[in-house]
Amino acid sequence: MAEKRDYYEVLGVEKNANADEIKKAYRKAAIKYHPDKNPGDKEAEEKFKEAAEAYDVLSNPDKRARYDQFGHAGMHGAAGGAGGFGGGFGGFSMEDIFSQFGDIFGGHFGGGFRSSGGGRTVNRGSDIRIKVRLSLQEIAEGVTKKLKINKTVACDKCGGTGAKDSSSYSTCPNCNGSGYVVTMQNSFFGRMQVQTVCPTCGGEGKVITDKCDKCGGEGTERGQEVVEIKIPAGVGEGMVLTVSGKGNAARRGGVNGDLQVLIEEEEHEELLRDGNDLIHNLNITVTTALLGGTVEVPTVDGRAKIKIAPGTHAGKVLRLGGKGLPDVNGYGRGDELVVVDITIPSKLSSEEKRLVEKLAEQPNFKKASSVKDQNIFERMKSFFR
Repeated sequence: MAEKRDYYEVLGVEKNANADEIKKAYRKAAIKYHPDKNPGDKEAEEKFKEAAEAYDVLSNPDKRARYDQFGHAGMHGAAGGAGGFGGGFGGFSMEDIFSQFGDIFGGHFGGGFRSSGGGRTVNRGSDIRIKVRLSLQEIAEGVTKKLKINKTVACDKCGGTGAKDSSSYSTCPNCNGSGYVVTMQNSFFGRMQVQTVCPTCGGEGKVITDKCDKCGGEGTERGQEVVEIKIPAGVGEGMVLTVSGKGNAARRGGVNGDLQVLIEEEEHEELLRDGNDLIHNLNITVTTALLGGTVEVPTVDGRAKIKIAPGTHAGKVLRLGGKGLPDVNGYGRGDELVVVDITIPSKLSSEEKRLVEKLAEQPNFKKASSVKDQNIFERMKSFFR
């Protein structure tokens, strides 16, 4: 499979392009590669679909933000397929594109669904968005969630058709069963035929003569569905994954909408996430800082022992390679950064005070510290630089 092109490149716009510039660029590309101008040209049809996919993402502020942060992985989440995450128009037909973006052509090509074979319209259910909270461990390993979703489902009596039975239909008298009507309109290409959805049957090519008595001819009803959601490792707060076809059911046997899964992260008690890296603030005693020793630190998958060298200063950063989070695109794994802090007793007994005063008179304790006069955050910045 060919690698997807950058969406900005597809539309020929800069990454800081505003909504109007993106719309104009898409309209230009869509008109250039429109099937009416390129009959039978498969390459033009693919470019038409590619432009529609790019516009679908870049015209939506949420999708655009995810794309800018995660690239194409932010749109797909994981491999497609049953129960997987899909994005773009990989599973959509030309009719779906005209349904969603037909109005952008300003009437020049009609606002309804169209196909060179005279295809009919297909109703599409609305999307559903839910929030899923994940622990740091679930993010590190990936997880499968089973959730009960309240949604519109196909009527169990008529099977989603909206009709009482298979004989409760008649051919639409307005379009003679084609699902569309053709009219003549003037455009900047000259006078041309425009195909639009039949207003009588809504593009279905048939009308119901005897409606289902349970759903009233809609083909849908309120219900629930248990959806299995596979969430890949490395996802982040605010990322949205799409489960194709698991949204609301469409009227009269159309195409289901999608389920959009918004990721939220639960705070960890001891670890702070920074991209794919994890940060832990380690408090050690004065004696451990002076003499060194072995201490335990938390990791995303348990605990690990690390050595503290004698004479360790507050603010020192110890790196545990590969103990961070996996990259959502599969590009390796982050590290865990352990930031050392030294706990100073707030009160001393008489004996402790005497011992500290005695230490203070020793030569090594009279020397000025070699650590720069910085706070812990300044030292962290220095470490990353």
